[in-house]
Amino acid sequence: MRSIDLSTPLSLRSAFLFPLQSRESRREVLWGAALLLIPVVGWLLNMGHRIAMTRRMQQGLPAWPAWGGYRQLLYHGAITFLGMVEYHAPAVVVGFFAWKLDTPWLWGGAACLWLLASAAVPGYMTHYCHTLDPREIFNPMRALRRVSEGGADYWRAWAIALAALACSFLGLLAFGVGFLVTSVWFWQVAGFGFATVFTRKFELARGR
Repeated sequence: MRSIDLSTPLSLRSAFLFPLQSRESRREVLWGAALLLIPVVGWLLNMGHRIAMTRRMQQGLPAWPAWGGYRQLLYHGAITFLGMVEYHAPAVVVGFFAWKLDTPWLWGGAACLWLLASAAVPGYMTHYCHTLDPREIFNPMRALRRVSEGGADYWRAWAIALAALACSFLGLLAFGVGFLVTSVWFWQVAGFGFATVFTRKFELARGR
């Protein structure tokens, strides 16, 4: 089977198979699942791992091996997580006042802000993989502009990500432990989908 990378047409099949396509990729999913047993740090390391995989593919290299240089992975995971915190902070603030003032319509505002923030986050992830410049992260308006330019392909990536999220809960059937594996698989599927869309749209791969 031809290897699946950022040049592969994005589909449900290619995205779902991306983290499972080789012995090495499956081994890295399992190692990521094991690291999730370390609270917070394991999750951040997995985030950094997805940054490393995408950057390797953008540079024309195989996605794996991407585990290594754990200090750098932790840094990349932490700084991209801070971007998520920044983007979702307005929703949290409005939600706090909705609870404090017992104002139902504010809950609706908080939900809309949360959805907007979630939609914006992929708008900086792929560019950060390309440049490793933190300035790519902390600019919500730039991220939203990129999302709007992503068009139908961007929303197709979201549909694939949500389908993978639903499938990941099947891991709970394996005594709950399987969810560690399926959650890492889900995040890699989602990351691959968005990275494919934005790498092509903005020509972020080497030689383009």
